[in-house]
Amino acid sequence: MDLGLSGRTALVCSSTGGLGEAIARKLAEEGADTVVCGRRGHRAKEIAGELPSAVGVEADLLTEGGPRKLYESTVAAFGPPDVLVLNGPGPRPAPATGISAGDVDDALDATVRRHIELVALALPAMRERGWGRILAVGSSGIVAPLPNLALSNLGRAALAAYLKSLAAEVAAEGVTVNLLLPGRISTDRTTTVDAANAERSGRTVAEVARESAAAIPAGRYGRPSEFAAVAAFLCGAPASYVTGTAVRCDGGLVRTL
Repeated sequence: MDLGLSGRTALVCSSTGGLGEAIARKLAEEGADTVVCGRRGHRAKEIAGELPSAVGVEADLLTEGGPRKLYESTVAAFGPPDVLVLNGPGPRPAPATGISAGDVDDALDATVRRHIELVALALPAMRERGWGRILAVGSSGIVAPLPNLALSNLGRAALAAYLKSLAAEVAAEGVTVNLLLPGRISTDRTTTVDAANAERSGRTVAEVARESAAAIPAGRYGRPSEFAAVAAFLCGAPASYVTGTAVRCDGGLVRTL
């Protein structure tokens, strides 16, 4: 299937590893001029050097001015982004009874505020062109809140509500806005969460991972490449009538419709 991404500009946040890297690689494979970015500037440049048409940018979205710096670097390299993939590390694991107001502020800053700043920068050019894709890497926690991830649950749910509102406002202008929700995908983040659960429960990380995999109908953790393939479709031309929705790529983990 031709996704119609050849010659499009794609900005993928936090793409020096994990799901972000997998998405950046897939979009570049589909012909998009791709901006790889993250705090590890050297790694961003390494990945970009392996792709057909890409640049690596050192960027920290959590700093003041970070979103604008990243956006301007994208414009300087390839022009305003046609595709914006919102992605970033989640807040620390914590039960709902173990968080403070300051923790909530930090979680919302990382998972909501900076992404909204970046959307505000990228959206005008998309609306002017009559074509754009905004895709956020979310969490199944917005459908079924995850234990010991209270900060992530609340932050990602807030971003989902904003994006759902935005989708209705820009749909008629050719801009789609969606979320893609991973289940248990094999990344460093998954390992961190498994380690936290192991420490909390007094088990080994291997035991936690086996138990987690057994709870997934597919019987295993997902591969980043599988997740990236769904992301690329949602960012492509054939998905022009898909907007305002949250798509799950989780091997059947979440049992609700």
